[in-house]
Amino acid sequence: MEVVDLPLEDLKLLRPRVFADDRGFFLEPWNAARMKSIGLDLTYVQDNHSRSTRGTIRGLHLQKASSTCPGQAKLVRCARGAIVDVVVDVRPWSKTFKRHHALVLDDVKHEQLFIPIGFAHGFCVTSEVADVAYKVTSFYDAATETGFRYNDPALGIAWPVTAAEAVVSGRDQTAPTLDELLKTLY
Repeated sequence: MEVVDLPLEDLKLLRPRVFADDRGFFLEPWNAARMKSIGLDLTYVQDNHSRSTRGTIRGLHLQKASSTCPGQAKLVRCARGAIVDVVVDVRPWSKTFKRHHALVLDDVKHEQLFIPIGFAHGFCVTSEVADVAYKVTSFYDAATETGFRYNDPALGIAWPVTAAEAVVSGRDQTAPTLDELLKTLY
């Protein structure tokens, strides 16, 4: 597995070895020993899987730290279709605070994105349908779930769909801006 450091501090892209032939392919998206050998010795406690249609934007979400939840690190992959995955560093002590990074995850390259605690996450589906699967290091807790507006003008995220094409939940449309959320996080 190749590990690529991305422009945001602690964010990593994992490129698995894919064995492909006439029948299809085989890959190992997660192996505890291999992850430990590349410095990602984490315990994942929950797997999540979403299916979305073209133009769907989910995010930007995170689990805030609390006495019951330290936050969530995530290992994200697109098992079917293609997405533009976006992360935002919301750690005030980080050199890349308030910066975002976007990249394509798809079912061709099978790359995975390691997202540390303290990052918000979202994605936009660019194929007809996309299945996004991810492991998390803390259980979901509705009391610590939070997020901010996917189209916060202060961030300038270039989503691959127009506002008219975007399929966004009511919750994500009315979420606070990042600056409004930061007043409640730390």
